[in-house]
Amino acid sequence: MTHDAASAPLSLAPEVHAALDAGRPVVALESTIITHGMPWPQNLEVARRVETTVRDAGAAPATIAIMDGRIHVGLEDERLEALARTPQDQVMKLSRADLAVALATGRTGATTVAATMICADLAGIRVFATGGIGGVHRGVEQTMDVSADLHELARTSVTVVAAGAKAILDLPRTLELLETLGVPVIAAGQDALPAFWSRDSGLAAPLRLDDPADIAAAARMRRALGLPGGQLVVNPIPETDEIPRAEMIPVVEQALAEAAEQNIAAKAVTPFLLDFIFQLTGGRSLDANIALVLNNARLASRIAAAGA
Repeated sequence: MTHDAASAPLSLAPEVHAALDAGRPVVALESTIITHGMPWPQNLEVARRVETTVRDAGAAPATIAIMDGRIHVGLEDERLEALARTPQDQVMKLSRADLAVALATGRTGATTVAATMICADLAGIRVFATGGIGGVHRGVEQTMDVSADLHELARTSVTVVAAGAKAILDLPRTLELLETLGVPVIAAGQDALPAFWSRDSGLAAPLRLDDPADIAAAARMRRALGLPGGQLVVNPIPETDEIPRAEMIPVVEQALAEAAEQNIAAKAVTPFLLDFIFQLTGGRSLDANIALVLNNARLASRIAAAGA
């Protein structure tokens, strides 16, 4: 760790502070899903459900957001509601590049996967549950659009539990880059790499561990070996909630074509695609998203309890 965690502007919620002091499991949660993923009041309802799921599994939830020049690790309900009510255009979507600027200027910011990993690491939290990670975008040959999430996984020692990379991405190239960066990609409960809304991407996962205790042991071993970075645990969406790959492929292709037609680029791409897919699926994609986030929160809590 090259930073000085003691000098970082961290504010721990009482529940998180008590759990860390007592050595009890804590699971970090991102805030972009609250500010940029869903409308009010559904965003608050889902955020509360995810936190309750973590508590029910025996861990303390630590939803992370930037407010008033501080990194808030764990949001008490009043602050969580205030964030959920803040209009999207007043909230920065933060990654490694703009996290410090948001803090220095007192802006309100929601943390992506990369920023959540950074903040969780500062707070001493080793496990993080999210929906899906970013990755290599399709058409990368022209755009060079690669998510900072991948490089963060290679440098920050946090175990990230996700339902794979979002299916709108170039999954083979995403997997290849993760391998190049030395990031372990561990499937839980199956051999196939999941693809967010779908359980099977058509690609094989490089590694498989079904027991949360084994996943936690692998994280501890990486630290013991002095290996930088974390590990990505890809947890398939429950069968009852998935939208099968054969059904999702034409939907994703149509959304990508529409984005190209409208010249949507950079940070605007993913929100546009997710909203377009929501419309094409009649809302099923959002229902699946909620189900997989809850599923990931349960697994992350078990991994945290096993001492990752």
